[in-house]
Amino acid sequence: MRKLLDNLYAAAAGLAGLCMIGILAMVLLTIVSRFVGFSAPGADSYAGYAMAGAGFMALAHTLKRGEHIRVTLFISMLSGRTQKIVEVLALLIATVLAGFLAYYSVHLVYQSWEIEDVSMGIDATPLWIPQLLMALGTVVFFIAFCDELVIELLGRRQAPAMEDAHHE
Repeated sequence: MRKLLDNLYAAAAGLAGLCMIGILAMVLLTIVSRFVGFSAPGADSYAGYAMAGAGFMALAHTLKRGEHIRVTLFISMLSGRTQKIVEVLALLIATVLAGFLAYYSVHLVYQSWEIEDVSMGIDATPLWIPQLLMALGTVVFFIAFCDELVIELLGRRQAPAMEDAHHE
């Protein structure tokens, strides 16, 4: 199960990387189109979709690497049972919030597909297509928080080092 979850987070990070390459491609296309004298309608929109996709797809991987902003300095001042309770409560709240975010992101995609919503640009892209990356990213993010919560409850979660707290 651990390998499956780690592969899921790595795959999401890989998709985030592909989105970054997509942003680069759209920017380069726009620059080249100006020099050559042709129009690249929708390139700005697609770069924006790729940017949103990169951000959402990177959420879980960033969480699992301990790179999200945390209040480690506060939590590290606590000890024993109090520290464990605060960690579990923080992870529980974050898991619930991530669950709501995932649910409503998936609901937005479904709603956009159902009403055949399209972008307002000249490209008229069906909005459910770029919204898929947001929904997928938030679902993987929710899974990552569930993973962190279970690991904490089992007592297998590594506490961030004190040096890390000074960088936050």
